[in-house]
Amino acid sequence: MEIKILGTGCPKCKTLEKLTREVVEQNGFDVTVTKVEDIMDIMKYGVMSTPAIVVNEKVEIKGRLPSADEIKQVLLKYE
Repeated sequence: MEIKILGTGCPKCKTLEKLTREVVEQNGFDVTVTKVEDIMDIMKYGVMSTPAIVVNEKVEIKGRLPSADEIKQVLLKYE
């Protein structure tokens, strides 16, 4: 599973990356987490409001900071 955190580096984007990495570690998900900060790359996903989470090239959450449990539920769909 591949997870991309889309965000230009704002505090919410950094928090989402940290939270996602914590959820992955706590639940033992076999994933790769990368951060995408280039605005042109972010726009390729049709995301106009960050932060966003992309799982296996599908935008799952955008424009807000989800809870740790919400992130976990999204990732469980891909297990």
